[in-house]
Parts: sequence; structure tokens; C-alpha cells
Amino acid sequence: MTATQVEPVCTVCGIPADAGYFDSSSIVEAPNATTPDVVLASFELHPLYCGVLQYFAQFTDAHAADPSNARTPEVEWQIRSDGQPLAPWLKFSHIINPWGMNGFPIHVRLREGCLLEFVARFVPTAGGSIPLLLTPKLVGGRLLGRYWYNRAFGGY
Repeated sequence: MTATQVEPVCTVCGIPADAGYFDSSSIVEAPNATTPDVVLASFELHPLYCGVLQYFAQFTDAHAADPSNARTPEVEWQIRSDGQPLAPWLKFSHIINPWGMNGFPIHVRLREGCLLEFVARFVPTAGGSIPLLLTPKLVGGRLLGRYWYNRAFGGY
């Protein structure tokens, strides 16, 4: 590639046209006192690669049976980048983007070579008991995005 050639990039977001996709997901038993943190989905960018998180989705068996059960008692959700909560999803205790429904697209730039994780965490409820029907027994998460080689590290 010569200095006068223009790299093929998306005119809207600037992502290189040859960027790859990542899509990671799982459905597992809900976190509990024995297993307080459960990684639902993860993707690690290669060194010298950049990326963008474009979508995430959540699942609980309680919500799937009745979409009005958006709260997730005893389950707190986090999207983490290199072990740190990724803003603006520092922590939340309800379904934001239900699995299987069109969620809101997002465009969060990821740091070069980062480890991205979607985690469900057990948080005991203080005080009263939760109706057994509303306590999730299964949880799931999905992360979807794009990644590409950062030419600032030396070109082709």
C-alpha cells in the first residue's frame, strides 16, 4: 500500500472494511454462594488489535417464561474490560437487552489487546425472601462486536 492510497473504511464509523467479527455466548447455571461469579461470554483481542463492542444480550429462565420479570434477584450483571467494569455498565440487576429480541446497538471502543467479559455475579438479597418462581436458575449472556489490526503498530 502506498502513501497515496486510501484505506477502505466505513464512512460512518471508521472501522476498516476487512475487520473481523466476534460473537461469544453461553447459558449456564445461575451464580450462587458457592460459585459467586460466572463468566457468560468473553473475547480477548489479540495484541496490536483494536475493537468495538456492538451488542450484548442477557437471558434468565425466569424472564424467558414471563418478559415482565425483568428484575434478576440475587444476580448482578457486569461487562468488564481487563477485569474492570466497562462504563456505562458498571453493574445492573435487571434485563436491559433480552436475549432473542432486537436490542439497542452500541458502539463502545475497546482497548488494544483487552479481555472483554460478560459476568453474572451472585448478590444475596438482604432481608425478605424472594418468590422461588422469580429467582433465576439459568443465566446467559452474549457479546458481539468487531476487531481489526491497528495499523498504528506498523502497517501490513
